[in-house]
Amino acid sequence: MQTVNLSSIPAQLVQSPKGKYKLTRQSVSLALGGKKDIGTWGGGHPFDVELVRVAPGAANFPFHVHAAQWEMYLFLEGNGQMRGSEGTQTIGAGDHVLCKPGDGHQIINTGTGDLVYYVVADHSPAEIVTYPDTPGKFAAKPVNRCFTMNDVEYYEPED
Repeated sequence: MQTVNLSSIPAQLVQSPKGKYKLTRQSVSLALGGKKDIGTWGGGHPFDVELVRVAPGAANFPFHVHAAQWEMYLFLEGNGQMRGSEGTQTIGAGDHVLCKPGDGHQIINTGTGDLVYYVVADHSPAEIVTYPDTPGKFAAKPVNRCFTMNDVEYYEPED
C-alpha cells in the first residue's frame, strides 16, 4: 500500500498567457507513482486524482468535451459555476458533479476566494477532446497535443 500526504505534493501553476484560465493543481496520482494520462495498460493507474484550486474570476480550462474520459468533481471550498452542454449551474462546497463522455464542461470561479475541488478522471487507451467554442480544435491523449484539422476525402491522398 502506498501513502502520500497532500502537504508533500508540489503545487503546479497552470495559466493561459492572458490569465483567463488559471489553476493550481496537486497530482495525488503522480505522487503515488502514476503516469499522467496513462492507464494500467502502460504501467499507470486506472484513474488520476488531483486537488485543484481555481483563482477568483478565472476558469479552469476552455469549455471542452471528452470523447472517452469520465470525470468526477468533488467541491470542497468556494463558489462558482459549472458550464455544461445543457447550460450553466451554480456549484459550491459539498457539491459533486459527474461528467460522462460527451458532456461538455468548464468550471468558472465566481467567488472572492479560491474554488477548491478534487477531480477524479479515468483513463482510456486513447482520447480525443473537442472544443465547441472553437470549431475544428482538438486535443489528443496520451500524446497531449492540441491541433486543428482540415477535412479531406477518405481516399485522399492514398488513391
